[in-house]
Amino acid sequence: MDYPNPGTDFLLEEDVRHDEEFSPTPAFSTGIPIEAGEPALSGCLETFEVLIVEEADGALSPAETPDNPREIKRVLEAVLLSAQRPLTLAELRKVFANGIGADTLRVLLDELRDDYAERPLDILQIASGWRFRIKPEFTPYITRLDPEKTLRYSRAVLETLAIIAYRQPVTRGDIEEIRGVSVSTQILRAIEERGWIETVGHRDKPGHPALLATTEKFLDDLGLRSLSELPPLETFDQALNHELEIANAGPIA
Repeated sequence: MDYPNPGTDFLLEEDVRHDEEFSPTPAFSTGIPIEAGEPALSGCLETFEVLIVEEADGALSPAETPDNPREIKRVLEAVLLSAQRPLTLAELRKVFANGIGADTLRVLLDELRDDYAERPLDILQIASGWRFRIKPEFTPYITRLDPEKTLRYSRAVLETLAIIAYRQPVTRGDIEEIRGVSVSTQILRAIEERGWIETVGHRDKPGHPALLATTEKFLDDLGLRSLSELPPLETFDQALNHELEIANAGPIA
């Protein structure tokens, strides 16, 4: 027994043509139809297909490496502004198909940083590479747009982080001995979740306590290249809070 199909019953038998005069609308292999009566697009199909094949194979002509320092710096500026993270010299060299040496790039990056001396952005070299960042003097204005983003850590968190940063690697017991009070699990978890500390080993003593040290992200967030650039211990809290304000205001790359 045939059951009615409301989805197809509107197609009456006489509406469907099966004679030889019927032919489908011609179309390119790409699915783009050509209306009847339109002039043939001589040569367009071949060109279109070539472009598609080349793009799929990654065979399009690569951007040529600029032949003068000014243009190279313009490319570096565009790449760093568009990046979502710091870029290493090796990554920046790839931008120029490795046609520019690392030493040359360092010189040009330093020149580009000087070019920004009077502008509201800095170009920083940090632990994980190069990036743009908003200059500190502009952060108070930017944080007014979203003051709730400003983070402030407790004295206990800052003291714990400072001990790890300046005495690493240390155990939880070391931190408690220096501070004279116990360190709660919540404090260590807060610092770890921020990505600032990690376990780098275990001390060879009963219980094998974890050895804690700071991470590359910790250096990045403070705008540093290495631990040797840490500010004096007495100003660490101020420096960290200052960098947090900058980061929460919206770092560039």
